[in-house]
Amino acid sequence: MSVAARETETKYELPAGAALPSLDELPQVGATAGADEQQLEAEYYDTDDLRLIRAGVTLRRRRGGDDAGWHLKLPEGAGTRLEIRLPLGRSGRQVPRELSALVRAYARGATLRPVARLTTRRQRLVLLDEAGESLAEVASDDVSAQTMGDSTTISAWREVEVELTGGNRRLLKAADALLRRDGLRPAGRSAKLERALAGQLPEPARSPRLTARAPAGQVVLAYLREQAEKLKALDPMVRRDEPDAVHQMRVTTRRLRAALRSYRRLMRGTGHLAGELRWLGRVLGEARDAEVLPAHLRAGFDTLPVEQVLGPVRARLQVHFAPVIAQARDGVLAALDSGRYLSLLDELDQMIAEPEFRPRAAGPAGDVLPREVRRAYRKTARRMKQAWRAGPQTQTRLHEARKAAKQARYAGEAAALALGGPAARFTRKMKKVQSVLGDHQDTVIARQAERDLGVAADRAGENAFSYGLLYEREANIARALRTKAASTWKNSSRSRYRTWMG
Repeated sequence: MSVAARETETKYELPAGAALPSLDELPQVGATAGADEQQLEAEYYDTDDLRLIRAGVTLRRRRGGDDAGWHLKLPEGAGTRLEIRLPLGRSGRQVPRELSALVRAYARGATLRPVARLTTRRQRLVLLDEAGESLAEVASDDVSAQTMGDSTTISAWREVEVELTGGNRRLLKAADALLRRDGLRPAGRSAKLERALAGQLPEPARSPRLTARAPAGQVVLAYLREQAEKLKALDPMVRRDEPDAVHQMRVTTRRLRAALRSYRRLMRGTGHLAGELRWLGRVLGEARDAEVLPAHLRAGFDTLPVEQVLGPVRARLQVHFAPVIAQARDGVLAALDSGRYLSLLDELDQMIAEPEFRPRAAGPAGDVLPREVRRAYRKTARRMKQAWRAGPQTQTRLHEARKAAKQARYAGEAAALALGGPAARFTRKMKKVQSVLGDHQDTVIARQAERDLGVAADRAGENAFSYGLLYEREANIARALRTKAASTWKNSSRSRYRTWMG
């Protein structure tokens, strides 16, 4: 069974002959313990073309120290990584199946093999608070590295790691100031493997500055790249069934699809990829709905007075939704393990690496992008207008308006990378419209479920009163939300939020 923990750390280059300064005077630190010495041996695994480390992911098999075993580290931004550990077990040097599954979005079927062997002589110092609890660990490492493969490179260096164990970022900031003052400098690479493979890795690319004068295509491409990286980073979180991971992956899929559709006049060949993202979004949507709907219904029953909850309603919820949740979960995992999903990722990477821009993509973002966002906004305006005239079809039309508002929101979100404030304000307004219409759609789905549950209860000889009571409550909420949607749209569609579109 794997164990997961988040690590937040900073690394520094330790010059030859230098030593760590005293850390006793750092804020929150009452004492230090150590320094004990450890000998660590690690083999790092990757594909032949180093797909994992290029994405900031490391996979190693370590012996020695107090955490010997398999370690998978996944980046989470701002110096934080999720570390997943497995014991060495009986797998030998073969990557455990659980960990190979978690990097499938990066490896995509390529063989994982040892690419480097590192030996580290570590002196570890523990920073303690006044109560003797650990705040951080400071490790002074002498590292020897040997790459593996057709050719071998040997290197050695010294570095210092400061990793939080109970302290906060204020402690990290203070330690950073102290170490810099003593001559240490932040390490150029965040992972030891990056330094060992430095000759095989490209220098980190500098992102171009995005302004209104930047080519419109480059702005859209930057947005797509950001979302593609997030999609792949969420893959292992969804596989581990982490809270909210399915929802976040679904939203990221929607952002990608919305950008491709909104800016299709700037790029060729986006139709098939948008269709595949729609497929993935639907699979994730089924799992998300299976998570949210039973929780919504349980919360509804919890608000009823006890005398109005008649029959085994909670037991029926459990019996009804347990197989739905399990089936949806299985569907997500099957999709993520499918060749179709890996092909989608390949196509997405290929489009970002070699985009087929249309001529208008070369125009300034400040001229081109507002026109494309305006098209998405006008579609939303048409659908909102149609919804209020739809009579019995109002709730269906409002659902269509919600999808249009969502596309306009994400189109504005991409444009805001270069155009800033006005586009960002428009995006926030469309988000408000989308949110209230989403709440309305939730009542539609909830009422259907309450009706189905009530019918099933009645057929089983149970009292269906409570389901009808919740149904009527949801209907009242829906009417209030339609009124709120009208006022939200009136406010959000004011011309002052659209002047930047021209």
